[in-house]
Amino acid sequence: MYDRLIKLIGRENFNNIKTKKILLVGVGGVGGFVLESLVRSGISNIIIYDKDKIELSNLNRQIIANNTNIGKFKIDEAIKHAKQINNQIKIIGYKENISSTNINQLGNYDYIIDACDDVKAKILLIKYALNNNIKIISALGTGKRFSTENIIYTTLDKTKNDPLAKVLRSKLKKENISLKIPVVYSEELPNNTERDISSCIFTPAIAGIKIAYYVLKELQKK
Repeated sequence: MYDRLIKLIGRENFNNIKTKKILLVGVGGVGGFVLESLVRSGISNIIIYDKDKIELSNLNRQIIANNTNIGKFKIDEAIKHAKQINNQIKIIGYKENISSTNINQLGNYDYIIDACDDVKAKILLIKYALNNNIKIISALGTGKRFSTENIIYTTLDKTKNDPLAKVLRSKLKKENISLKIPVVYSEELPNNTERDISSCIFTPAIAGIKIAYYVLKELQKK
């Protein structure tokens, strides 16, 4: 099923990436497209964490959400979706959020992808990755944004116009933790100041695909 990808990147590169072990935290708007891209690119060893259930409001942007699975756990639906693409994939899911009680049980990975929106979990994942010499990339805010042109790669210390990034930078600085963490985020100013977060498919989808692409390039280097 991956013949055309192998023709594009070469068998050696493909064989190198397909066995890598990836931790993906969050399979919602951004994380769902990360998972989709990884599975369709041959990654066959993925661990996923997400405690949420699919809601009606997810239908406008989350790739695993549809009218038949409202109320079901995202983890279960993500695993089902991944196996419908590649029935040989080794994918394990945990209906948990990352917290201080489980962070040290994560084990070793070739890459950690943080696609959650929990600041505490993000900090724990960054510290875990740095302490265990594991590469990590984090997704920042895509809500209230519409422009795909403004979804970029950078490092956390260079972000702007993102309240989530601002909070994350502040908390990491207090702990003297490096801000040179690779991130994908939107430079676009929020489109409104309403408390409820507006959303569309474009920004989280592009962010998710960019994250997966970045990770695959890094894995080929290794």
